[in-house]
Amino acid sequence: MRLKIVFLMVVISVVLAACFDGASQESEQPNHNEDGEPAITDGYEVVATGLQIPWSIAYDGQNFYISEREGTIAKIKNGKITREQVFLKMPLADRAEAGLLGFVLQPNKPNTAIAYYTYESGNRIFNRVVELRKESDGWHEENVLVDQIPSGNVHHGGRIKIGPDGKLYITIGDAANPNIAQDLNSLGGKILRINLDGTIPSDNPFQDSPIYSYGHRNPQGLVWSEDGTLFSSEHGQSAHDEINVIKPGANYGWPVIQGDETNEGMETPLFHSGTTTWAPSGLSFADGILYAAQLRGEGVLAFNIQNKTYEQIISNFGRIRDVFIFDGDLYFITNNTDGRGTPRPEDDKLIKISLKRGL
Repeated sequence: MRLKIVFLMVVISVVLAACFDGASQESEQPNHNEDGEPAITDGYEVVATGLQIPWSIAYDGQNFYISEREGTIAKIKNGKITREQVFLKMPLADRAEAGLLGFVLQPNKPNTAIAYYTYESGNRIFNRVVELRKESDGWHEENVLVDQIPSGNVHHGGRIKIGPDGKLYITIGDAANPNIAQDLNSLGGKILRINLDGTIPSDNPFQDSPIYSYGHRNPQGLVWSEDGTLFSSEHGQSAHDEINVIKPGANYGWPVIQGDETNEGMETPLFHSGTTTWAPSGLSFADGILYAAQLRGEGVLAFNIQNKTYEQIISNFGRIRDVFIFDGDLYFITNNTDGRGTPRPEDDKLIKISLKRGL
């Protein structure tokens, strides 16, 4: 059975031309589901337009806060954007995929957030995780939680999420240096877990280390199911993109294995794309369904965890960077202004649809 989507708005017939990743061939993802019906192209609500290379979605119950790679937070209230400057202590890196990436609001700590950004230091490039404080003129970097995370021209990782345990989880790419993913002395190619003040939890799998799992190539999504299971999305090499169940201390195989390949002591993915490219980014979860944003795949995938089936439920909006579910509605941000897409009128956008979840 296929995932059904119920639209609250009047159906508006729209067909948008699919854009392509400027750094690769045209997406192989279909624009129709398995029954031959079009994937969602109508019945949606555009919440906001004019976003500038948006990367992550945060929500405080009333306002959306969208991080933008060039160093701003787009606060969205009633469809209107107030662009808030982020004052960082290090210069943002001018590299592909780099900039201000992950952003989360601190729970029970008003006007405070945590952010992940890529910066230049001399002729070197790093990532860092910092605490931000909201002032009258914007967000100011206050405390560094993790620094000198390996980086390069690509594969910065960048997703940060606060888990059900109150810890901060951080995805780190391999900085296009695959071997560091297997090196427990390097933070590259890892998922980290730290306390919100930057200290290392005593129950982490490796003593005195923020590393929670390793053997990752470029993970860009994190989410927990209702029962507390942690999932991550990961960009593969030449397709073989992955959805993984993350276990503490586990090795996810990169660069030794990918896809269906196996090796003793290494985890294989729950789902992988085979020879098709998803380029999965942000994740969200509701009622047994995991939703994944697609960049090159240009859509949103819905994975039924119990039945181990999936389908593309949203397409024709171009590249999609992050997804967020609140009160039965699915929100997503397009990412056509990131240099690898084809911007459309009023891009980029925050878009909302209503979900009736289940298969």
